[in-house]
Amino acid sequence: MSKRSRKPKLPNYPVRAAIESLSHDGRGVTHVEGKTTFVDGALPGEEISFLYTRKSRKYDEGRVCEIFSASPERVEPRCAHFDICGGCSLQHQAADKQIVSKQQALLDNLERIGKVRPVEVLEPLTGPVWGYRNKARLGVKYVRKKGRVLVGFREKRAPYLADIRRCEVLHPSVGERIESLAELVQGLQARERIAQIEVAVGDEVSVLVFRNLDALSSADSQALKDYAQVTGLHIYLQPGGPDSIELWWPQSSQLSYRLPAFSLELRFLPTDFTQVNPAINQPMIEQALSLLQLAPAQQVLDLFCGLGNFTLPIARHVASVTGVEGDAALVQRARDNAVHNGIGNCDYQVVDLGEDPGGQPWMQCSYDRVLLDPPRSGAQEIVKHLGKLGAERIVYVSCHPGSLARDAAVLVNELGYTLQAAGVMDMFPHTAHVESMALFVR
Repeated sequence: MSKRSRKPKLPNYPVRAAIESLSHDGRGVTHVEGKTTFVDGALPGEEISFLYTRKSRKYDEGRVCEIFSASPERVEPRCAHFDICGGCSLQHQAADKQIVSKQQALLDNLERIGKVRPVEVLEPLTGPVWGYRNKARLGVKYVRKKGRVLVGFREKRAPYLADIRRCEVLHPSVGERIESLAELVQGLQARERIAQIEVAVGDEVSVLVFRNLDALSSADSQALKDYAQVTGLHIYLQPGGPDSIELWWPQSSQLSYRLPAFSLELRFLPTDFTQVNPAINQPMIEQALSLLQLAPAQQVLDLFCGLGNFTLPIARHVASVTGVEGDAALVQRARDNAVHNGIGNCDYQVVDLGEDPGGQPWMQCSYDRVLLDPPRSGAQEIVKHLGKLGAERIVYVSCHPGSLARDAAVLVNELGYTLQAAGVMDMFPHTAHVESMALFVR
């Protein structure tokens, strides 16, 4: 091995430091001899010592060893597995302070990347901070050296599954059963051929989708059915891709969630994208519609519409709404949900919004309002076309402040919109994910 390819030797002694700020992924930021260092488990304002875990040319990484002066925001993590599990990164910070940090992260990104500031900062949308998560993908691994199965999330900054017994942020119907799930898989003949368990929780039903790489034996099949009958969980199998999922127990199952403020019930499949936090989803929709200032004669465009989470509530208030989404299966679900709820003023289009949409027929129309809810990568291709649609108001729902800031720069500095308002939503408490909403007005 050449000298160049060798990893730098890590100091084996604690280093004292003052934590200056919080990184985008929830780590404390300090500088040692001028070099940026990210420290797991540290909060701004703290005097700590840390041990190096990684050194690189541009920055170093470490973990807290001792806290000499604690932040007033520091709390005892509720989860016994917080130090090792990578599912959460901020349980050591008080929940009401986490959202303040996220609000500041949003504003910092808008100013630094987008060179824009909102006229108004919206109050954060908050809700329950434990047992809130209704969607998750749990890894499964039979560890020969331990002689048992692990079920859960990966360790912090490591490729291995964390050894956990329960999850405090998952819906209790699953979060309190992590250990029993591991014991279930442990007892299967196929324990080394179960790759993951996908979790989906609706208002009435909790579903587990087992990714089985091989067909199950009759004994394994019976074990899954027995577990489902005892727990009340509905079980699907997925021997191949997303289209291969099949209901295993009971004979019928229907996931759905209600939006009572709009008299809606939206049905979905376990592998469909839905918002993970139902306690935030409805107030998020209500805030978006309030910012749009909808009226009965309006034509509205809903981009990245998914299965109709925003489209159908909007349709209750306007003349017509066009929903556009790249996933054909989700669009079909949106159409089915429109029929299920007796809504006839929706038009849906299957279009990849990551590509130039300029030639699309729906792009030749004008709209009074536009809502977009893109993935983490943002809406770079479509956003530069929004100026020609004539919308007076655009609401942008974002799950990444960096891509929102980039797109906001186009809307404000190139298309002439004003960033009227922006604020965060606590969709993912105890994680560093920043969900936000911005209003652009022409």
